[in-house]
Amino acid sequence: VQLQAFGGGLVQAGGSLRLSCAASGRTFISYAMGWFRQAPGKEREFVAAISKSGGTTYYADSVKGRFTISRDNAQTTVDLQMNSLKPEDTAVYYCAAGLFASISLVRATKSSAYGYWGQGTQVTVSS
Repeated sequence: VQLQAFGGGLVQAGGSLRLSCAASGRTFISYAMGWFRQAPGKEREFVAAISKSGGTTYYADSVKGRFTISRDNAQTTVDLQMNSLKPEDTAVYYCAAGLFASISLVRATKSSAYGYWGQGTQVTVSS
């Protein structure tokens, strides 16, 4: 599966952005999807994940209540709605796809569990 993320940009603190990730291929429904981010000088970190059906979601504590992950299996897209953005949310955001037999919190949060990655989209939140 090939992934392309878009929707990043510059926004003031307190604002909102919606990231989208478009996936190619007919097997999109076979993949759990995740969003990760990497700020300058920091390691890539988990943001959110969603199961194949969309029925289960996981969030990092730092974004819980502010971000919402969703997917449209018919359109083969996964979105990340980001509200109440903070300067510390500034990072390059990556979408990822993982072939999980079943999703779990431990598995979903590990970048090594995902075999496919998009190119990343920059999100900058100004204070």
